[in-house]
Amino acid sequence: MEKHVKILGILYIVFSALGIIAGLTIFVVLTGAGIISGDEEAMAITAIIGIVIGAFLLVLSLPGIIGGIGLLKQQNWARILVLVLGFLNLINIPFGTALGIYTLWVFLNDETIKLFTVKKP
Repeated sequence: MEKHVKILGILYIVFSALGIIAGLTIFVVLTGAGIISGDEEAMAITAIIGIVIGAFLLVLSLPGIIGGIGLLKQQNWARILVLVLGFLNLINIPFGTALGIYTLWVFLNDETIKLFTVKKP
């Protein structure tokens, strides 16, 4: 199961990095659309919307990156964080659902629980 935990850590880092890229893309596109329009009111509105959506996606993605890095280091707190994220990912169809199911399968396995409860020197 140690191999599955490492794979899961990498998947969470990649999945969250894609969320950050999406947030940055939305920010650039919306802000650029306002600038292209030339209308000051449109620039202000699209900039605000771009910032809000980009920041929202960034805030949603950061726990996945932090949890993924923690899993690669086999930290017990990361197991709990990623288990919570796995439950939340179940509603993110289709990729989040697959990641959530894989997360639950890995972390609800007795062998994985033993892996994280063994004290490391």
